[in-house]
Amino acid sequence: MIDLVTQARSLFAPGKGILAADESVHTATARLAACGIATSAEMRRQYRDLFFGAEGIEQYLSGVILFSDSLGEKGDDEELFPASLASRGIAPGIKVDLGTEPFPQSPDELLTQGLLDLPERLVAYKAQGATFTKWRAVVRIDGDQLPSSIALHENAKRLANYAKAVQSAGLVPILEPEVLYEGKHSRQKSRAVLTETLSVLFAILDEHAVDRASLILKTSMVLSGKESGKRDTPEEVAANTVAALRESVPSQIAGIVFLSGGQTPDQAADNLAAITKEAHATGAPWPLTFSYARALQEDALAAWQGKAENVPAARAAFLSRLSAASAAVR
Repeated sequence: MIDLVTQARSLFAPGKGILAADESVHTATARLAACGIATSAEMRRQYRDLFFGAEGIEQYLSGVILFSDSLGEKGDDEELFPASLASRGIAPGIKVDLGTEPFPQSPDELLTQGLLDLPERLVAYKAQGATFTKWRAVVRIDGDQLPSSIALHENAKRLANYAKAVQSAGLVPILEPEVLYEGKHSRQKSRAVLTETLSVLFAILDEHAVDRASLILKTSMVLSGKESGKRDTPEEVAANTVAALRESVPSQIAGIVFLSGGQTPDQAADNLAAITKEAHATGAPWPLTFSYARALQEDALAAWQGKAENVPAARAAFLSRLSAASAAVR
């Protein structure tokens, strides 16, 4: 039986990353609608198959994060998605949080829910083939008001309880405290908030005796707010991101994966390449890779438009984006 540390480290095979295909029904519907694609359960299945069924993705992907519905769905080859992925050496993962709710003590902030029946769901997900999991928390920046200390601590406690339950179930936890790109904040503010968020998180993980060596951090990059009017260079993003991580993330974790978080596909690839270069130059202690959704899928969705005759062109666009992300972490 593979131990959790080995399982976690296997997601950092050289040049490979993770496809985040864990959009909820609501998000997947919105994403398809934005491309003018009429939505239904069958169209969402075809949307997943467009990516999972593409030939050659195993060159670039070590894992795929699925939404719970996808665990029981089949591709056009009539094979269940988790089994199809696993047969090509791609680990199936599962998003286990149940979305966000307003925080009563700070109504402009969100808490992630899903702990109540988590142990039971983990047993079922593991039986369906999942080997790792993901839980997302949301951190919003607004001047000096947000994030509040109380919200940071409450979301960190929930992440710690999630990680502990996942490790107890024999699965690898990915922890995603996402500092949102939306806002008018400066890059310096983004760096300070990311550092504080991760420092609080790892202090609380230690309090809950979560095993560092078998957990993966999924993090934002340090970016000026999207509405700030400032476009950071990849070198600026890299220097600030790596510095924040070195200040707040212990060396013992299995690795760090980056989310694209609203960046354009080119921006996400360029920033990732610069971060990889900076991490190597400064001797950062963890393996790094990508865990992108839209930055990998956007071009393919635009090419596909929900039409069978467009599948080859859409898959070619997807593989092109995968190749660029792979090159960025090599």
